[in-house]
Amino acid sequence: MPAQLIQIVDVPDLVERVHRSLLEAISSGELPPGTRLMQEDLARRLAVSRQPVLQALGLLRRDGLVMDAPGRGVVVAPLDAAMMRKTYQVRGALDALAARLAAHSKNKIDPALIREGRAAARSGDVQAMIEADLAFHRAIYEASGNELIAQSAGQHWQHLRRAMGAVLQAAPQRQSLWDEHQAIAKAIAAGDGELAAELSEQHSSRASANLSARLNEQLQRNG
Repeated sequence: MPAQLIQIVDVPDLVERVHRSLLEAISSGELPPGTRLMQEDLARRLAVSRQPVLQALGLLRRDGLVMDAPGRGVVVAPLDAAMMRKTYQVRGALDALAARLAAHSKNKIDPALIREGRAAARSGDVQAMIEADLAFHRAIYEASGNELIAQSAGQHWQHLRRAMGAVLQAAPQRQSLWDEHQAIAKAIAAGDGELAAELSEQHSSRASANLSARLNEQLQRNG
């Protein structure tokens, strides 16, 4: 007798959309650290049932973006400047490797990504700034030809997104950041792997220092 399989309810796409919406709200600062997340309220605001909200919160809890708080239910997890520095160390190593590999093939990073990044920085739109930064680095990961880099980096970008969102609420993204991006892209196109890797490491180190300093300032003000 064939095994009886339980019918699967077709909701993964809805769960993914709810998860993405909550992730963007946490990243942009719309849902700041310590915010209490009530399933009924989120379901109402997102116009969905409680089930996909429950599943999305489970995914966010797994990734350390929300946490259980005694007497308060689920809240947005606090930001940890020390953990952000460690995350940037890993990201810097991955970015350097990706840039070096991309340079071996003299891949050209789409110049439109730089133009869009500069425009986002001028606009002051926090979500646009974060997405532009992500798009540039993802382009390098893809150009590296090693899909494991993007997979590994993706685990850390979720935490970096929310730290960036919190900081960018108070301080605009530096235009010089896109000068750094442009220099990395130029080194990759020229096939200079060592320079591309060095510039990527320096870029990550500067970003980490800037983010940590501003994040500490913000945490002290809020504390």
